[in-house]
Amino acid sequence: MNRTLFTMFTQAVSRGLAIAGMIAFVAASFSGCRSNVPLNDTAQSGAAAPHNYPSPEGAGAAPRPFAAVGPDGSTALTPISFNNRSEPAALSRQPNIAAKCAILVDNRGRVVFEKNASARVPTASTQKLLLGILIVEAGNLGKSITVQDSDTWAEPTKMGIQTGQTYTREELLRAVLIRSSNDIARCLARDHSGSVSAFAARMTSRARQLGMNNSYFTNASGLPSPSGQYSTARDMAILGAAAMQKPFIRSAVGTRAHIFRFSNGTTKTVTNTNRVLGSFPYCTGAKTGYTNAAGRCLISSASNGGNSCIAVVLGSTSANIWRESEELLKLGLGM
Repeated sequence: MNRTLFTMFTQAVSRGLAIAGMIAFVAASFSGCRSNVPLNDTAQSGAAAPHNYPSPEGAGAAPRPFAAVGPDGSTALTPISFNNRSEPAALSRQPNIAAKCAILVDNRGRVVFEKNASARVPTASTQKLLLGILIVEAGNLGKSITVQDSDTWAEPTKMGIQTGQTYTREELLRAVLIRSSNDIARCLARDHSGSVSAFAARMTSRARQLGMNNSYFTNASGLPSPSGQYSTARDMAILGAAAMQKPFIRSAVGTRAHIFRFSNGTTKTVTNTNRVLGSFPYCTGAKTGYTNAAGRCLISSASNGGNSCIAVVLGSTSANIWRESEELLKLGLGM
């Protein structure tokens, strides 16, 4: 392959599925597809208009968890499945979502809104939340990793790590969750499983354990090469809920800016690709994604007092993604 082109809460979604648990919320191709926004991207096209929101209740505290209660009353974190109540959640208004696929779930176990939520689509870098889960679950975040040449074969969103440099898992994981750097994703995947392809197989296996039964992954970054990977808005909601119960991931994806220190001593300030963090004070984080095939994608989370929600928007546009995501989060919090 050309080196320059390498490419929650239960009771909520389709009827008839058995409730298995609610989980803590504390979850290129050769045509030149792109992933996420470049590091120098400062454009605000489509950003939600600023609002004078009151301060979130319990600001600075961990997001309100989804109840983790299984059908027998015991806790059951995985696998996760959703099952709509006999009466669907009532909408105070109908959200204006032009994206191809979307879903919104609140911490009372309700699917508040969904649109084509079971359609198989590319999800771009939102799948890096699954990368985060696997690295966190592997433990030993203080382990040193030496960058190999193959780790740098990534386009186009890169941190710029170089062959022979050494970093800890924690340093790399925090950076990739904040800024979505594909070279770091390759490095972490290779270190975890020996190769990116082996790591992708592990991603698919872990996804099945989480209840993501309509997802398949071929790489750690979300780029469309190798081809064949897909997921759904519903599965991405499961992923968002699973990721947000991991304190390290929750902290990283809620960070607006971070100073990454290269092993040679130079530094780079990286800003979070999720612009809803800046426009909506109740947003607690999650993950962006973009390729030509997937369009603009965002898993976002929000919490205020006793209310929490996760919104997934897939196949949106630069003009709409931030507004659509914020509109869903507001709806999920009853605003």
